[in-house]
Amino acid sequence: MLPYAARGVPIVGLEPSCLFALKDELAALLPGSDAAAVGSSAMLFEEFLARENVAGKLDLKLKALPQAKALLHGHCHQKAFDAVKPTLAVLKLVPGLDAKLVESSCCGMAGAFGYEPANLDASRKMAELSLLPALAKADAETLIVADGTSCRHQIADGAGRNAIHVARVLEAALDV
Repeated sequence: MLPYAARGVPIVGLEPSCLFALKDELAALLPGSDAAAVGSSAMLFEEFLARENVAGKLDLKLKALPQAKALLHGHCHQKAFDAVKPTLAVLKLVPGLDAKLVESSCCGMAGAFGYEPANLDASRKMAELSLLPALAKADAETLIVADGTSCRHQIADGAGRNAIHVARVLEAALDV
């Protein structure tokens, strides 16, 4: 990826845990300016779109969705690196979509942690602190958005709701 980073080409990722491992941890594993250059070029899909929109370079033709409301659960890495705001900004590009952030801590999955039998109770308790109660209050027509794969699994298992990635939201809203 270094040749792309050296040319200023953004390195765009979809899964927050993978992208932020590249952005934050690569330099610790491979110290030096090359790893730092790759890390500084890495960004989430929605960070890229939000950046392009602010720069006036984004020309997405979007239409309203059947859902008027969306709840966003931010992945822990998104929260830690202040990357939830761009996700909300991108969701708000969809005409008529009232997107709100679920004020929550970790969903409790932490990758595969929540699926390990010894951690199942702790994982469930984490989700029950704020995430699952917020989803229980949402009506069936509210769109649930979560970029993290493990977050989406926790939401499906704990709330019986299908959460989707912001890229899927935009795909559904494309007016083509």
